[in-house]
Amino acid sequence: MRALSQTVLDERTLPPSLRLPDYPRSALAPGVVHLGLGAFHRAHQAAVFDALLQGGDTRWGVLGVAMRSTELADALARQDGLYTLQVANAEGRRWQVVGSVLDTCVAAREPERVTAAIAAPATRWVTLTVTEKAYGPALAAQLVAGLSARHAAGLGGLTIASCDNLSGNGGKLRQLCLDAAAAQDTVLAQWIESSCAFPNSMVDRIVPAATAQHRADAARMTGLEDACALGTEAFWEWVIERHFVDPADGAALAAMGVQVVEDVRPFEEAKLRMLNGSHTAIALMGAVMGLPTVADCVANADIRWFVHHLMTDIVMPQLQRPGLPAYRDALLARFANPDLHHKVHQIATDSSLKIPLRWLPTLHTRLAAGADVEPLAFAAAVWMRYLLAEDDQGQPYAISDPAGERLQAIAKQHRGDAPGTVAALLQQPAIWGETLPADPRWTSRVGFWLERIQTLGAVMALVQFKAGRSPYA
Repeated sequence: MRALSQTVLDERTLPPSLRLPDYPRSALAPGVVHLGLGAFHRAHQAAVFDALLQGGDTRWGVLGVAMRSTELADALARQDGLYTLQVANAEGRRWQVVGSVLDTCVAAREPERVTAAIAAPATRWVTLTVTEKAYGPALAAQLVAGLSARHAAGLGGLTIASCDNLSGNGGKLRQLCLDAAAAQDTVLAQWIESSCAFPNSMVDRIVPAATAQHRADAARMTGLEDACALGTEAFWEWVIERHFVDPADGAALAAMGVQVVEDVRPFEEAKLRMLNGSHTAIALMGAVMGLPTVADCVANADIRWFVHHLMTDIVMPQLQRPGLPAYRDALLARFANPDLHHKVHQIATDSSLKIPLRWLPTLHTRLAAGADVEPLAFAAAVWMRYLLAEDDQGQPYAISDPAGERLQAIAKQHRGDAPGTVAALLQQPAIWGETLPADPRWTSRVGFWLERIQTLGAVMALVQFKAGRSPYA
């Protein structure tokens, strides 16, 4: 079986139903440097850039930069940056070969190449899909090195767009870069501040980790070997603030379905609290119950009820995004998509970093108003049970979290002691802040549900939780 490559595309031997990049890839110079090459970028921004290129706008080719891992970057390079994307929903599947990734590199292996790419005359944008924990000095240093070289060459500024789950991502990245630049050159910092744009954005598309099944499905569809094939859902959103170095970019993106808005916060907050917050709760429940995927979890009537209740009665009253009930229903339909095979342990990764962003804003608002927080107390108790690193059937699993080893040690030290566990695990200010451990309304309810989960198991504790919430059933 032949491998996917530009040569194969040029021969046009592929099935006519397969959408192919119909633009002169070899003649293009990257206009976008993307930091954080991975499945999400390839199924989201790269697909948007591919559509722009298909429409004749040749400025959106991508240099995909993996931050540390070499495997994907090198595999894509062997395929001339090409990969097969499967898009699945209730109506069926469609396939396309995405061609917007023109080249790849690895920042840890070749940082000077990333610097040169950011400083290249053809570069107009830098996009990022990095985790919350990556917003730090190393990321700022990489960006500032490229911007410094660009400034020294007398070139214009860039639009630098964070495309991840961090609230206020553009503003946070801007401040990181300004602080790093000011430490070495105040003139450079002033140039970045005046010449570069850091729009906040919200992105959404469920993209499971690529698997052997994706590769096998792509091979059956195309007749080609594709080491980089992946799958995603039909739904996608990209909401970005109208703040670009080139104002015309807003219209170009909007023509492809990107929502260009004055304020991204209502969309960002709804996504973080409804989709991401629910995802974390689902993942933790699934891990403890021994359910492998999100679709398996939502197929459980009690988990589906819990998520609907959490979104409708606890989260939505604090939000301003238009059309919240329809957004909630779309999320539940997406969670139930069995084609995605979105593994709960993948979503549960880095929970100690995600909980403060996804749960705490709703929790603090409702506690201040004296409002109901019971579903969040149940979810927090499930998180504490999750830290024992074994499900209710006694099957062990790995916890992937920067604080995982320490938190797991605390959970195991207090195993079987619900009050002791709650007291110790809530005394983690980086996760829960300073005030929650002293709030008896919160600590008592988390302790109650942790004791129920320890005694009954997560499945029956959830049944009991639902029974006690009959007005919502």
